[in-house]
Formats: sequence, C-alpha cells, structure tokens
Amino acid sequence: MSSVPVLIPLPLDEPFDYAVPDDLNLAPGDLVEVPFGPRQVIGAVWDARPAPDKPVAAVRLKPIRRRLDAAPLRPPLRRLIEHLAEVTLAPLGAALKLVLCVPAALEPPAPKLGLVVADDAEHRPAPSAARRRVLAAVGDRVPRSAAEIARLGGVGAGVVQTMLRAGLLVPAPLPEPAEVALAPDQGPPALSPAQAAAARALCERLRSGHSVTLLEGVPGAGKTEVYLEAVAGTLASGRQVLILLPEIALTSQLLERFALRFGRPPAAWHSELGAAARRRTWRRVADGREPIVIGARSALFLPFPELGLIVVDEEHDASFKQEDGVPYHGRDMALARARLETCPAILVSATPSLDTAWRMGRVAGGTGKPDDDAHPSAILLPARHGGSAMPEVALIDLRRDRPPRGGWLAPSLRAALGATLAAGEQALLFLNRRGFAPLTLCRACGHRLRCPNCSAWLVTHRQRRRLLCHHCGYNRAELDHCPDCGTVAALVACGPGVERLAEEVRALWPAARHAILTSDNPASPSAAAALLKAMREHRLDLLIGTQIIAKGHHFPDLTLVGVVDGDLGLAGGDLRAAERQFQLLYQVAGRAGRAERPGRVLIQTHLPDHPVMQALAAGDKERFYAEELAERQDARMPPFGRLAALIVSGRDLQLVRRFATTLAREAPTEPGLRVLGPAPAPLALLRGRYRQRLLVIAAPEVDLPAALRPWLKDRKRSGSLRLQIDIDPYSFL
Repeated sequence: MSSVPVLIPLPLDEPFDYAVPDDLNLAPGDLVEVPFGPRQVIGAVWDARPAPDKPVAAVRLKPIRRRLDAAPLRPPLRRLIEHLAEVTLAPLGAALKLVLCVPAALEPPAPKLGLVVADDAEHRPAPSAARRRVLAAVGDRVPRSAAEIARLGGVGAGVVQTMLRAGLLVPAPLPEPAEVALAPDQGPPALSPAQAAAARALCERLRSGHSVTLLEGVPGAGKTEVYLEAVAGTLASGRQVLILLPEIALTSQLLERFALRFGRPPAAWHSELGAAARRRTWRRVADGREPIVIGARSALFLPFPELGLIVVDEEHDASFKQEDGVPYHGRDMALARARLETCPAILVSATPSLDTAWRMGRVAGGTGKPDDDAHPSAILLPARHGGSAMPEVALIDLRRDRPPRGGWLAPSLRAALGATLAAGEQALLFLNRRGFAPLTLCRACGHRLRCPNCSAWLVTHRQRRRLLCHHCGYNRAELDHCPDCGTVAALVACGPGVERLAEEVRALWPAARHAILTSDNPASPSAAAALLKAMREHRLDLLIGTQIIAKGHHFPDLTLVGVVDGDLGLAGGDLRAAERQFQLLYQVAGRAGRAERPGRVLIQTHLPDHPVMQALAAGDKERFYAEELAERQDARMPPFGRLAALIVSGRDLQLVRRFATTLAREAPTEPGLRVLGPAPAPLALLRGRYRQRLLVIAAPEVDLPAALRPWLKDRKRSGSLRLQIDIDPYSFL
C-alpha cells in the first residue's frame, strides 16, 4: 500500500503521511477525508516531500477514507498557499484553511426536489375537480415546486400535499435554472480618446502572459470603464476574471455596472454572503462555471481553474491588509497569484500607495519592478471623463474660522452648505468617526467611560442608545449617572461623530433630506446600496459619512464636499498616517463636481501648513509623494526598508512582559537588522489581553522572513500567551 502526504487546514506546518487504499488513485491537489485523532477531517493531497530521516512504518499509517467529489487544487493555488506561509511565517495548514473556507462546498450539492405527475396517475380512480385541474396543469411531467404546482392548478397547498400522499404526485429532481450567458460585447460604452488608448494598452498586455500594470487616473477619469475592456477581452478568450474591492459597499454599485456591460451581474464574494451563496459560488468557481468574481481580499483564495486576469481596484486601500489570523496584504498576494497563474494583474487607483508608486517607477528613483517576473507599466488618465474639471480645494483654518459654541461646522462651511442646498445641488459631509461622540466623561469627577476589555473609550451611538467599543464589540446601554461617583445627569458626550453632525444638520436645515452612511449604518449591504442609489437619483440632499463614501461613488448632482476634521488621521506614530490621510481626503474630494456643475471642497483643519493640507489645496500629488518618500528614505522606512511587528499578548501582564523581554534578549544580531522594544502597545489591552510590541527594522537587502524564522518559529509559549507575527505591518496599534 502506497502513501501520500495530506495537508490538514489547521495551524500545522507540515502535511501528514496517510496510506492510500488500493482502490484509490490520488494525485497532488485531490481533496480527501482522513482520520485525524478522534475525528474525520478534510485535507488536500500535497506534493511529495524529501523522505524523513526516520520514516513512519507503513503499517502505522492511517488509511485515507475517501476522495471528495470536488475539483482538485491546481498547482498555482498550492504554490500560492506555500508562498503565503513562507512570507508571513504562518503555518502551512492555516494558509490552506483560507482556501478550504467553505467545507460544505466540497461535497456535491444535494439535488433540489420538486414534484411530477406519477406514471400511473391516469389509471387511478377519478379524482376531485381540484385534483383534475392540477393533473391537467402539470401533465407535461416537468418537475416543479409544490408552490408552482398549486399556482398553476389554482388550488391550495393542502391539495398538492394530499396528492403527494396519495401517490398522484411523486418527488423528482428539479432542473437546474437556465444560466444567462455573459455577453462580452454587449453595449460597450463610448470611451474618450484617452480612455480608448488606455484600454488598447491594457488589452495588448493580455496577450503577453504575466504583467503588472498600474492604471492611475484622477477621480472621475473613468478607470472602471477602461479596465472593463480588459475584462471583456479576457472573457472572450474563455478565461476567468477576479476583481478585488476594499469595501462591500462598492461591490453592489460595480455589480450594477457589470450587469449593464455584460448582460448579467457577476458573482460576489464577501463576508456578508449567506452560507448557501458562499457554498454555491465556491463550487461554481471551482467547476469553471463562474467567469467573473467581484469580491473582498478573501476571494484571492477561490479555486479558479482558468484565471486570466486579476484587477485590484483602489489598490492603495488599507482594507486589503488582513490583521487577524494569517496577516497578509491582498494586493501583494494578488500579484503573487497573477505571477503563479502567468496572467496579467491591473492595479487601479487615483492615489497609488507609495510602495506601488515606487515599485512601478511612478516617482523619481522608483525601481520599476513590482515583482520578480513582471513587465511593469503605468497608464495615466490625468483628466476627468466628459470634460468636467477637478474641484477647487480650499482650507478652513479652524484657529480663525471657529465653529459656534456647541457646533462643529465653521461659519464659512455653513454658508457654503446653505448656498449649495438653496441651489438644488447636493452636498457631502465627511468625518471619519462613527457614532455620536468618541468620548463620554463626568463633569462632576472627570471619570471617562472606557471599555472593560480594551484600553479604549466607549463611543456613544445615540441612534441605538448604546455605548460601544469599536475594537472588541463590547456594548452597554447609555447611563443616566456616573458609574464612578454616582452623580446623576453629569455625563457629557465630547467630540463629534457622524450622528452628531446629523443633529447639527437637522437644526440648521430641517427641510434637507439627509442620511448617514458608515460601515455599520445601514446594517446590511443591500440597505447601503439602496441609500447610495437614493443619493445618485437625488432623493437625498446631503450625505454624511465616513471613509466608506470616499471612493468609487458617482453622484452627478454633488457639488460640495465638506471635510469636518481634516487632521483626524494625522496623529499617532503610524508611519503611513500622512500618506493615508492624503489618499483619503483626495478621494473624498473627488466626489465633488463629477458632472456638468463645477465642484468645491472645503477642508476644516487646525494644521493648514501641514504638507498634506498644502498638497491637497494645491492639487499637487506629485509633490506630496516626493516629500513623503524623501522622509521615508532618510528614516530607512518602507519602501526603503522592511518592518515586522511582533505582538505578545496574554491574560497575565507579568507573563506577557517576561516573554517579550526574553524574545528581545534572544533577537538575531545580523547586519541590517534592528529590534526595538518591547514596549506596551498603544492598545495595551485588547479584548481582555495585555499586549507588548516589538518592532523589527530590516535593510532592503535582508530576507526578513528568513531572518525571523529561526528566531520565532516553534518558540515555546506558556498558558494563554500568543505571539502574532505581522511582516510589513499596516497597523501600529
């Protein structure tokens, strides 16, 4: 009896050897069921490994129970799993779990049963009039659901059930619904000369195997329509397309555009999908029956058999970085998968990340090498489609133009909003802070309401009458007295959130139709899609929201954007703080004036001389990138070096400190590598766990994962201690 290695989707580094029954013929990638301890688990047959020094005797190997009726994992996907584990130092089995994330999809779906007229029904005694109507209506013997049979026969559901019990109707598999084929050539839009040239360049690269192209254009330049031409070309060649988006709210809008362009919407893949939809989509992708998928970063690990193009839309967005579990960056893994599949990748953004701009050669001194095998290029769309101009951006210096007491909108912003609404135009207020107020304190004793599980304040959500922690989800009802001193009616909400802005808007313009849009309000993607549609159709006058409204949305009548707190993202020790704030404000500014009417953007700030504010006011993205890169180069920060964050956490603070100190003491001392810390993390307590951080700084020539592996892999930890390794971190909390 032969044996094969089987990788289990658990946090384990190596596959296990299993005996292969004589009646099974297995190959790498096959999905199998195997015994693992006291239970049966699903795993993947893995590629052969070098023979161990002490092989397990064949008689001790447990046999594989069965092979699953599911498409095997192809070599490019297996190599992606190995690459992910290698560059993140995650266990190989944990990386496999990202692929086998829908266990129910690994089994063939059970056929859906309907009802059909029994073969001998005509030989039965004469039925009632109701039964005769049913038999006449469905005499073609096509299986139908019970509800449809009742409707066609003009009877109640009870009659159908009685006929089933009497044997006049019998169960039969329902036919698969007819699929609407995609039409790659249905209704392509009229592209501008600049768009058409960009589309031709993209389509040309489809024929060159693996390549990486940056499609960069100002907000409103029509980047989506350009890359849809590349999508159409890929579909025409019979291959599949994956489009990654950072926000679920963007998915619904893009699904509508795809339906108009290709005759039907593509499949969606994100965390809000129900279990049945996830099971169906995973299976259809694996079987090659789903030509296009639009999804979040997890869609990267779907088992495409014929992947021909990967598009990363809004590639700069920090949401592509996964922080929990296996910490990976969706953009980087998309480039890795494109290389392994030998297919093109398109990175799309109005404000490319500094890393991408550097690697694609978009800034002075850039490398022009996004990965080892790519042929990079950048395609620029410097003007808006249709001839509309970019909006005028002005700064409101809050040191001089102060909001009135109890308000958060400066007089000049109030005046602009009033004039916009009076002209019958739309406006947008942007504040990247959910809820009503970020802090509640007692005026009597100074006590601040904080989360019992985290070193963070509780955020007041007035609409729900709750106090919430945005880090762990803890919540409680609003209080009428201070929990520390007991004083009644002494608690006061401090600072604005979007709900508080809505309160101010209602007081100033009671007739204005307004709504709030954040990641948790409305509560579902469908409700958010309906709200965005209402804004596009001008059934709303003013939209108030967080970063979810900053990108990808087109509101033709929106002419004014007001940024309530432009400084909000600039604080803290995050090396990308300035970059992210510039990108965010540049994107939200791009919502204004996208049609016939000119747009205007007003940014409230206490720091009008900050480089971010000056670059936004001048519309000079290139200057900001150059200055930011110069600072990074002086500090040897990415992309001129690499970082790794090590986070030690546990329930016992002393154990956490002791382990972190030991870790630092045993750190490698090779050239080009520095280890800082340990120190308490900014969020020193998170979900009831104390946290200490170490930061590893590596020179560009150092292979950071290889340098960390012997130091960190298989390190013994006691009790509840955890060690999280985040290579190329985006969060510094």
